Amino acid sequence: MTTFLVTGGSGFIGSHLTERLLGAGHSVVALDNLSTGQTSNLDPVRENPNFRFVQGSVLDELVVDELVHDCDVVVHLAAAVGVKLIVEQPLRSLTTNIRGSEIVIEAAHRYRRQILVASTSEIYGKNSNGPLSETADRILGSPAVARWAYSAAKGIDEVLALAYHKERDLPAVVVRLFNTVGPRQSPAYGMVIPRFVRQAVAGEPITVFGDGTQTRCFCHVADVVTALTMLLDEPAAIGDVFNVGWGGEEISMLDLARRIIELAESKSEIELIPYDKAYERGFEDMLRRVPNTDKIAALTGWAPTLRLDDILRESLMDARLEQSV
Repeated sequence: MTTFLVTGGSGFIGSHLTERLLGAGHSVVALDNLSTGQTSNLDPVRENPNFRFVQGSVLDELVVDELVHDCDVVVHLAAAVGVKLIVEQPLRSLTTNIRGSEIVIEAAHRYRRQILVASTSEIYGKNSNGPLSETADRILGSPAVARWAYSAAKGIDEVLALAYHKERDLPAVVVRLFNTVGPRQSPAYGMVIPRFVRQAVAGEPITVFGDGTQTRCFCHVADVVTALTMLLDEPAAIGDVFNVGWGGEEISMLDLARRIIELAESKSEIELIPYDKAYERGFEDMLRRVPNTDKIAALTGWAPTLRLDDILRESLMDARLEQSV
């Protein structure tokens, strides 16, 4: 049995990873301050004798030190996430994502623990070429634009993890996640599929930000968790960076809204909301974000199994169940 510390363990991805690790016979300690995570996400595992939940922050050095000392492997998922939160609270985003990661990575080094650091496709900024490989250039806007605070912070996280690996032999892996979706994902922080789906089920206008021509790719959380566990089990992944996402079904936000309306048999109409009203004046977005996942596929054989329509049907079913409660 391996003991895993999962920071952000009651969050969307963290709760699914916790469930998977426990199902494989491991022990899991989930650390979360519940700022965006929910204790209900962990209901399926709460009675598992190999599970422990600790309410606390990655900014608390003493708590992190104790938990890392008592574990074998660290999966660092805790972060301030979501475009809406980042734009509205850039200082919180920077503090959590830089200082919090520094504390967790330092503790992993202190006790010689393997660590997987979750990064983001936001790393690539406004680079709309694609599919984007791990060596693609970062193109960021002005530091005065709050949108890029998250990308800047996660870039520092990556550099820090890789520097600890290079100079101090920390067994670190960095994973860049591209638009992970699925059960338990909240629409509260601007996540597009939960928001569109709930609007469609309620018969409300589906609010598409910008002109709707921007394209994205979506990967189910179950496939993402499989990728994470494969990388954790692969010694050759240490010291490297991997994209994780599904680049096979690129779709514009307008077409995504239309697809959801069709699948939901909804009477919702599409409403375009300018970025300055959705977020703030001067907000910048990227026109395209498509991952190249050849690297992880070559190393582990990983490939997504769930397609976009599978994801949307599941999301619609979940939204209808919520509405009926």
